[in-house]
Amino acid sequence: MQSKKIFIVAVLLTGFLLTGFSCSSSSLTSARLYIQQKNYDKALSALKKEVAANPKSDEGYYLLGYVYSLQKKVDKMLSAYSKSLAISPKYKKEIQSSKIFSWASSFNSGVKSFQKGNSASTKDSAKIYYDKSIEGFKTAIKIEPDSISAYKNIAFVYLNAGKTDEAIAPLKMIIDKEKSKDGYKFLGTIYYQKAKDLKNQFRTTKLKKDSLAYMAMFDKAIAVLEAGKKVYPNDNDILLGLSNSYIGARKIDVAMSAFKEGVKRQPNNKYYHYNYGVLLLGAKKYPEAIAQFKKAEKIDPKYENAIYNIGIVYVQWGDAIYKQEQGKDVTTDKYKLKYESALPYLEKVIQLRDKDASIWETLGKVYTRLGKTNDAESAFKKADSLR
Repeated sequence: MQSKKIFIVAVLLTGFLLTGFSCSSSSLTSARLYIQQKNYDKALSALKKEVAANPKSDEGYYLLGYVYSLQKKVDKMLSAYSKSLAISPKYKKEIQSSKIFSWASSFNSGVKSFQKGNSASTKDSAKIYYDKSIEGFKTAIKIEPDSISAYKNIAFVYLNAGKTDEAIAPLKMIIDKEKSKDGYKFLGTIYYQKAKDLKNQFRTTKLKKDSLAYMAMFDKAIAVLEAGKKVYPNDNDILLGLSNSYIGARKIDVAMSAFKEGVKRQPNNKYYHYNYGVLLLGAKKYPEAIAQFKKAEKIDPKYENAIYNIGIVYVQWGDAIYKQEQGKDVTTDKYKLKYESALPYLEKVIQLRDKDASIWETLGKVYTRLGKTNDAESAFKKADSLR
C-alpha cells in the first residue's frame, strides 16, 4: 500500500471564561475558587461533593466536566457534560465551547505527532509517533463523532503506518459522510491488494475456499471503485484501480464493455482511453491496446503513462513473438521490429522520468535483444544505481 502524505493545518485554540454563574452552594463557590487557583484536585473534590448532595446540579456537572477537560480526561468530561445537559440546557453554550477546545487540542496533537512520525529517522520512532497521532485523532472523533477531518486524517495515518485493516473503517466513514475521492481510491486499493494476497495464497493451497475468498475480495474492490466512478468519472486512480480489479476478478468482458462504452461517451477523455488500453494489454490484444494508448497520447502529448505503455505493449508483443519462435527450426527477426518500435517511446519517457529504475531496466532488456551491448550495459548500470 502506497502511503498517503497528508498536509493539515492545526486548529486555532481559543479559551473561555467561567462567567455568568448565579448564587450557589458553598461547594460550587469553593470549586470555582479552586479552578481559578488551578488547584484541580480540590476542585474535583468539591464538585463531587456537590453532585452527590444535589444530583440535579447542572452547574456542578458542567464544572466537573470542565475540570476533567483541563486534565484531558475526555471520557469523564463527556460523561459529566452529558449529565449537565440532561438536567437542563443552561450551560449548553459553555459545554460546546469546551468540547470544541478539547477537540482542537486532540486534533492538533494528532497533526504534530504525525508530522514527527514522517520525519523520524527510524521505523521504531516513526511507529511511536504514528501511534500517538492515532490516539490524538481517536480522541477528537470521540469528542466530535461527526468530525470528517479527524476520520480522514486517522485513515491517512493508518495508511502511513502500514495499518491497512484499521484504515478501512474511517475510509468507509468519509465515503458515507462526504463521498470522499480519497476514500473510494484508498479503500478500493486496500481491497484490491488483499485480493492479490489471497490469490497468491490460493496458488499455494489450491483450496476452493481460498479461491472464493480472493474472488469475494476482488468483488469488494470493484463495488467500491464502481461507486467511486459514478461520483468521479474522470479520476484516473479510481479508473485504473477498477480496471485492475476487473482483470483480477477475471471479469474481462465486463471491464471491456464498461471502458469501451466510456471511450464512446467521452472520446476526448484520455483516462478512459488509457484504462481501456490497460485492459486490452492484459488480454494480449496488442494492436488494439496500442491504438488506445496512442489516442490518449494524442489528447495529451505529455501524458507519460500513455507514452510509457505504448513502449511496454511493443516490448510485450516482441516478447510473445520471441517466445513463440524459440525451439523452432526457422526463426525470424519479427520480434526485433517490435523492440525497435518500443525504443522511441521508452527513450522519450526516460527523459521525463530518469530516476525510474524499472524503465532503465526495460530499456536495458530491449537494447540487449537488439544487440546494442554498450547501450544495454549503460541502462542496466543506471538502473542499479537508482535502487
